[in-house]
Amino acid sequence: MATDLPPPPGARPDWTIDQGWATYTQAEHDVWITLYERQRDLLPGRACDPFLKGLDALDLHRTGIPEFGRINEELERLTGWTVVAVPGLVPDAVFFDHLANRRFPAGNFIRKPEQLDYLQEPDVFHDVFGHVPMLTDPTFADYMQAYGQGGLRALNLGRLHNLARLYWYTVEFGLLETAAGLRIYGAGIVSSHAESIFALDDPSPNRLGFDLARTMRTPYRIDDFQQVYFVIPSLQALLDATLADFGALYAALAGQTDIPIEAVLPDDKVFTRGTQAYARRGGRTAA
Repeated sequence: MATDLPPPPGARPDWTIDQGWATYTQAEHDVWITLYERQRDLLPGRACDPFLKGLDALDLHRTGIPEFGRINEELERLTGWTVVAVPGLVPDAVFFDHLANRRFPAGNFIRKPEQLDYLQEPDVFHDVFGHVPMLTDPTFADYMQAYGQGGLRALNLGRLHNLARLYWYTVEFGLLETAAGLRIYGAGIVSSHAESIFALDDPSPNRLGFDLARTMRTPYRIDDFQQVYFVIPSLQALLDATLADFGALYAALAGQTDIPIEAVLPDDKVFTRGTQAYARRGGRTAA
């Protein structure tokens, strides 16, 4: 786990910290409850079954922000994963090392009441409510571990930007094709009330079939709703794609240009050809 950055004061060598659950205020617990309850009411029929089953299995509601030690008992029993607290964003090498060893790093702070609808830095609600239920699914749990292992290799090959796009368009903003229609599995969507609606219902974004190389060549938005969502046919297909040796793919990508974020290519599988109206009128900056 090589990194040039030392952990901040109070953090262990692997950048983990104590969650500090006893220090949360009632106001902070109330923020969690508000966020949880509105997503709980919205997500049935929108989120994929593995997410909803994981949400039930981990019992993330109770009286507020969950204690990591409690949810880890069930999570570790199901798939061998645990949640570890970290002081915000961590270096790439640290992040990948945790994933490769089935540890999910989660921030321990929660957003303010006035930030319910948008927060750029991931907080405990995004990290735990958004990510952890999917880690109860054995196939997705294996995918996340494989991603961490691949991240450590990508650092050495200088292709981190390509691998980051894969994470963004799957783990954070992925859609799943099901017999009942498209469903959400990405944490950035399921933890956002507005994007849970936008990702499935709005005519603006493209919704395209997942292709590994295509996804790795597509930039993404970090500050607004996505202009394109990639749809996987199954969690197993996603895992299978990740288990391949990326060496040849990285070599091929080195000679190719990025694909414009709004583009639809002739060989794309198109679920929705979006209008791009939201992005063209300026997104959040126009609100």
